[in-house]
Order: sequence, then structure tokens, then C-alpha cells
Amino acid sequence: MSQTLAAKIIREHLVEGEMAPGQEIGLRIDQTLTQDATGTMTYLQFEAMGLPRVRTDLSVSYADHNMLQTDFRNADDHRYLQTVAARYGIHFSRPGNGICHQVHLERFGVPGKTLLGADSHTPTCGGLGMLAMGAGGLDVAVAMAGRPFYITMPKIVLVRLVGALRPCVSAKDVILELLRRLSVKGGIGRIFEYDGPGIAGLTVPQRATITNMGAELGATGSLFPSDEQTARFLAAQGRASDWQPLAADADAEYDEVVEINLSELEPLVALPHMPDRVVPVREAAGTRIDQVCIGSCTNSSVVDLQTVAAILKGRIIAPSVSLTVSPGSRQALAMIAESGALADLVSAGARILDAGCGPCIGMGQAPASGAASLRSFNRNFQGRSGTADAGIYLASAEVCAASAITGVLTDPRDLGEAPQISVPERFAVDDRMILPPLADGSDVEIVRGPNIAPLPTRDVLESTIQGVVLLRTGDNITTDDIMPAGASILPYRSNVPALSQFVFGTIDKTFPERALAAGGGFVLGGENYGQGSSREHAALVPMYLGVQAVIAKSFARIHHANLANVGIVPLTFRDPADWARIQQGDVLRIADLPGALRSGSDVVVENVTGGWTFPAVSSLSPREVEVLLAGGMLNYIKINA
Repeated sequence: MSQTLAAKIIREHLVEGEMAPGQEIGLRIDQTLTQDATGTMTYLQFEAMGLPRVRTDLSVSYADHNMLQTDFRNADDHRYLQTVAARYGIHFSRPGNGICHQVHLERFGVPGKTLLGADSHTPTCGGLGMLAMGAGGLDVAVAMAGRPFYITMPKIVLVRLVGALRPCVSAKDVILELLRRLSVKGGIGRIFEYDGPGIAGLTVPQRATITNMGAELGATGSLFPSDEQTARFLAAQGRASDWQPLAADADAEYDEVVEINLSELEPLVALPHMPDRVVPVREAAGTRIDQVCIGSCTNSSVVDLQTVAAILKGRIIAPSVSLTVSPGSRQALAMIAESGALADLVSAGARILDAGCGPCIGMGQAPASGAASLRSFNRNFQGRSGTADAGIYLASAEVCAASAITGVLTDPRDLGEAPQISVPERFAVDDRMILPPLADGSDVEIVRGPNIAPLPTRDVLESTIQGVVLLRTGDNITTDDIMPAGASILPYRSNVPALSQFVFGTIDKTFPERALAAGGGFVLGGENYGQGSSREHAALVPMYLGVQAVIAKSFARIHHANLANVGIVPLTFRDPADWARIQQGDVLRIADLPGALRSGSDVVVENVTGGWTFPAVSSLSPREVEVLLAGGMLNYIKINA
């Protein structure tokens, strides 16, 4: 039977279930990755399972998010991560070695393998032909324990690319065009598979930009075939033996097809405050720009940085602009230093930051009050930059460089001929900042700083739950809204009690106090509740505060799984109109919850305050129901050990 590329990889790794749309499947995971904002909790959860060593082919712990060391907390977490990696057989990529997705693409990604990462942008490695997926940290810990990763069998969408990119039009414009067409909800329950004659001209760094931002579509994953471009990239990384040709069958059938003519694209920009608010740069040209930030896991490769340096060479940034550049990896930084591109960036006025995530997650470089910040990043959610009233724009590295020169949003074609930068024939390979696992780490002492608090857990789910509606939210609420990031909050990621004071801080700063006073309760959400980052803290911290259930119009995939994994009941409205009838402060009650969940029937929710009932729906699989009823994944594993 003819198959898509995604279906081939899924079938090769299928250990449970049938590959029928809407059915739950369990997949064998070959590789995992974590980063330091999610990793500490992931490894605390892995430790709780009591295994002597990880059971994956390869697992890597990256330190790339919490790079500012303003006190002991981030440094302590990095020490914990390094020692826990040595203890359990995990590679450790040290601070300064680079962003997890960029480094994994360069040094570890393998076509045809599965990769699960505790970061929503893990699909970046789909640019190599991997089935790479983001998940909550607990799911990653379970995968490291050798257990399957479960998803609902997704639809597979062909994005057929024809034509070729014109000068100054980039891979970033391809994914922005897809976001413009499909929205931030357009990828939910889908894997995007890129093919067509247009892919032949796209390099692996370009492909990785596209697959990276599939996360903004809400996609389960995104991937390209493994072809001559893939072989060339891996050979240049000194990893030619990792290559194998992989592609869909010529007559493979897809659930949906989208066609993009690369020759018709032009430079695009996403306006504040959502990645799908996309317009041509020419329509917004002239908008004042106060800050430009280039880098992140989306556009920080050596090719991106060489391109920016070529545009800036011999020029100086506008007096009104602050320009920062964050290399994606130590490899990229070393190569631009050797080529002279680093000097061109510095001469033009760029401030060179760590090879890490930095401004993308609000870890420094917050814009001025009311400023306009143009970024080659992947998210522009309100407040994510660290400045609530700043307007964040997303565009290609080329648009960012041109705009830094002029001080206004600028189409790079207006500056003249585009530089021609190709992928290096040989990358500078130096893996000394990646500590390989010990053959036997059983004697390693794991070092825990005072900021690492015990792991919170929940008891078995009660048959009847009752509580007040603590909060009503609108559509497209992000995990940044639920559990904000930023330089003042991220250092608490290892300490849920301390972190709890910030939950829902961008929506209602009184939430933590009210939740504690009420002994927990319910949260109501709109469409696509929990989109964005995979951070399980957006579920774990509300659980700690006593939230029993979230009832929404619809959920983002990863957050829905994270809620069940920590013992919070995720339900959707049978009739979305009921959302408007419920007020904050109303008391809700659900009786015989286990019976309704196990039978698959509607869950009847009583509005005790209003004296009426409404139906809600569970989309949990039978396995997920048992996880939830056990009080979460860790309890479930202990019960079924």
C-alpha cells in the first residue's frame, strides 16, 4: 500500500494501536531532548520512576533557556541537570553550546528516527526527515523510561511546494504564508509533510525554519523528505553515515493538500500579537522599529547569520534601533567569527548575545515601554518579550537586517541586490561542550540546590468534584498566558510553590490568591486553549493550586495531554454557547465522573449557582482516562509497574 513519509515512520515505530484517524497510537521513541526551563521537572519525574538509566537510543539535556545567572537559582539548576545526566546516561550540552533545536539538528538528528522533546519547537528536526514532536516533560520522562509515547493518529497534510524562492524571500516567508492561510489552529491534529518540485532548492537550514514554526500552526509535527540536500548537510556535519534516503511513495494519498508557489511569495511580517496576523512587508512598510532581535531556534543558523552580516556590512544601524544577535549554536558563532561576519555584525552596531534562547522567551532584552520590536523569532504573544505594551513583529532575518538599518519596517528588496549565501561544504565540528554519558553513572551524586522543590502530585480523582469557576478566558489563550516566562519567573521552574504566585499573571494577578482561598475549582477556556509552548508547568502549577477541571471550547494538543498527565480533567463544551452562560464565581459540580469518562458518555456539569446543567465532552482515550483517574501519570505508572 502506498504511504506518506510520515506514515512510513509511524508504522516503523508503532507499538500499540491502529493507524486510523482519530485512534490513539503508541510510538517507540528513539531520541529525547530537554532544555533547562523544562528539564529539571522532567528529570525529577524520571527519578521518581526509580530506573537506573534511560532506555532510549539517545537522550540529550540542553542548557539554553535560563542563561542569565543573576543569582544562584539558574546556576544550581544547571548543576543539577549536569549531574542527573551523568547519573542516568544522558548527554549534557553545556550552557553556551547553543539552542537545543539548532544543536540537535547539527549533531544528533537522524532521518527516519523519532524524537520527542520537552519543547514545542522540537519538530525543527523534521527538516532532516525525522518524526520530531513536542510534548510535556512528563511524557518525555516516560519515553526515557522506554515506554511508548501516545498520540491520536493525526491527519497527514501535503504541503506541495512548486517554483523557487526569489531574492530576499526566505523560508520564513513560506511558513508565514502557511500561517496566514491556516491560522494558529490550522495544524491541530495534523502532521505537515512538505514535498513537490520546490523542495529541491531548499537547504536543511531553510527546511528547519519551516518545520520549527509548524508549532505555531498547532501541528503534531512537520517534516521534509531525506534527499540530496539532507545528505549534503549531514556530510558537511561529518555525519554522512547517518543519512538514508526517505520519501513518500509517488502515489501516496493525503488527507489534505495545500499548494504554495514559492515564486509568488514576497517578504511577509506577522503583526502583534499572534503569529498568524500576517501581511506583506510592503503593506506595513514605514512602521517605526525601536528594537531588532535576530536569532532564536527559527533563524539562528550560520547561514542566517552570514546573510545578516552581508546585509549589514559597511553600514550602521539606525540611531533609534537597538540590535541584538543570538547565535543558534557555538558552531555557528565560531564559524561567523572565523569568516569575519562577526566583525561585520559588531561594526554595524549589533550586540552579540549568548548562543541561547535569550530574548525569545523574555530572558533579557525586554523592549522599552510601548516600543516596536522586530524579531526573527517564532512567537509574538503579548507580554512574552517582558514588556506588556510592546508591539512584537515577526519576520525573516533579511527583513530584520534591512529594518535595523533604516529604523522602519523595510522590504529588503529596497536595499538593492540580495546577498547569496550557501550552506558551508564543511561545518566546524567541535563537540567538547557536549558531555557524553558515563558508561556507569551509578556512583554519581546528584546535586540539588535549595531552589529545587519536591515534585507535587495529586491523589486519585474523586467520584464527585465541585468548585467555583475561578477564571473565564477567551480564545487562543497561550501557555505564556497561563504560566508566564521571563527573566524574573523562569528561575522558579524547579520550584512549583514559588512559581504558583505567577500563574495566569497576564490575565488576572489575583488568581493564585483566590484559588488557594477557594481550595481550587474550575477554569473555563475558549478555542485553542493552551496553545504555544509545551511547558507542563501551565498544567502542573494550576494542579498545585487545586484546579480540578478545565472546560474549554477546544484545546491545543500538548496542553490537553499535560492536563490529564497531572490529574486535571480536560473537558470541552458540547454546545460552545454554554460558555457565555457561566459566570466567574459560579459553583460547578460533576457527579459520577469516573463512570461518565469510562463509558464515553457526555459528562453532565451542574451549575449549582444558576440551577441548570450542561453537557461536556471528554476526548480522552481509555488509557488516558485511567491515567486521569489515578491522579496523573506518575501514579498510573506506579499502579501499573
